[in-house]
Amino acid sequence: MKTACCALLMVIFSAAAACSADIHITAEERVEWHQKAQKTVAVGNAVATKDDLTVKADILTGYYTSAKADAKGSISRVTAEGNVRMSSLKAKAFGDNLDYNLAKDEAVLTGRPAKIDTGTETITAEDKITYYPNQQKAIALGRVVAVDKDKNTLYADKMVAYFEKGSEKSQNMTLNKVDVFDNVKIITDNATVTADKGTYLPKSGLIKLYDNITINQQGNILRGDKAETDLNSGISKLISASPKQRVRGVFKEKK
Repeated sequence: MKTACCALLMVIFSAAAACSADIHITAEERVEWHQKAQKTVAVGNAVATKDDLTVKADILTGYYTSAKADAKGSISRVTAEGNVRMSSLKAKAFGDNLDYNLAKDEAVLTGRPAKIDTGTETITAEDKITYYPNQQKAIALGRVVAVDKDKNTLYADKMVAYFEKGSEKSQNMTLNKVDVFDNVKIITDNATVTADKGTYLPKSGLIKLYDNITINQQGNILRGDKAETDLNSGISKLISASPKQRVRGVFKEKK
């Protein structure tokens, strides 16, 4: 998770944002232009491409805004229904439905589960994954699971990822932090850690955890309200939340 699975949301949906023009749509069955409704519908293994981004689905629909009733304008919304697959040079995404509303600055991927995959890192969410391009924020909801190339696994009911712009030369965005909430659990080679909430800082590889924390390291149990897990070393440690508060532990006797 050092490179952070949640960063994949930015890769996929930032590319999707570019689809407001010069988008190419094909389908095995038909492509329809609905003049009055100002939309294009592609049916049957539909494929939409823009630069290095490809979106595939059973049905793709593009909605337009135009000052003239008899002319196409710019795309204001794109939906994909059934067997949704998105791919760019850096990542792939899978789901049942995609709804990208440019006017609302919101792209929602749902599925059973919705999934982002780079080949070395994955993130899945049973409810939905939502990306807000202009806010540089992504939210994954519903039994979210993130797994990195080292098999470190992070579980939570909700993950909120915040991005920041890179250098003007690269024009890339990097992951700044990820907040995790409810039923938080981290599994590494050395320990299993549970907590109510936490914050992942990808630049340092640290996950800071808060409230109702339990660290289980080979049967040794630590409990408290503040802890840190270092994904680089795999070491988890309990920290006193205040000078007057003591940390608690039960250590298993070696036989």
